Amino acid sequence: MNISSVAKLTGVTVRTLHYYDEIGLLKPSEVTEAGYRIYSDTDLEVLQQILFFRELDFSLEDIRKIMQNPAYEKESALRRQKELLLQKRSRLDSLISLVDKTLKGERDMSFRQFDTTMIEETKKKYAAEAKQRWGGTAAYAEYEEKAGRRGAAQQKLLDGEGAMILSEFGQKRSLAPDSPEAQALVKKWQDYITANYYTCTKEILSCLGQMYVSDERFTHSIDGYGAGTAAFMAAAIEVYTR
Repeated sequence: MNISSVAKLTGVTVRTLHYYDEIGLLKPSEVTEAGYRIYSDTDLEVLQQILFFRELDFSLEDIRKIMQNPAYEKESALRRQKELLLQKRSRLDSLISLVDKTLKGERDMSFRQFDTTMIEETKKKYAAEAKQRWGGTAAYAEYEEKAGRRGAAQQKLLDGEGAMILSEFGQKRSLAPDSPEAQALVKKWQDYITANYYTCTKEILSCLGQMYVSDERFTHSIDGYGAGTAAFMAAAIEVYTR
């Protein structure tokens, strides 16, 4: 789909799409020899994620940090976005109720309906996660450099490669974590991260393994390859990095 069609479909201006490309937030899967940007279905899914964040008043810089975080997962992001949208809806319902009361001549001068503290605190917590986990590290800088050279089509293939390795973990989750097969899989996972994202030292890998079971969002996602996959993966990583 060319850029004009995307603009017409989504309501996002061509100028804005150009800007998203320039700052590395949304790069088209293909640019023709004539310089025309071509967007795939995967690109449109990324754009939808961006628009969800924009609807919640996230800055473009915060969106970039969140979506380019090596720990970013679409399903987890959607759950957090839903949480924020529900908070926003609750606030709007309160404001509508206040208007109705005012129209009826009732007075409510608490101004609590205008309070956005809860929403802002949730947003700040979410936006800060990438920086807390990765910001300022050599690994994050390396990740950003590699991501900047990778197009959406390449990213899609890369995601598929990672999913295949996770699927292997799921298939072998009944094995002992210290078995040769499990340890070979951990090495394969470490090499995959190093080759495509950032140098995955044993220290970093150990932290990732702990996160897979301590963060329910990761646990839920990884267990999509079979219940207990995240725990098996974490245990195998623990043996490998010991």
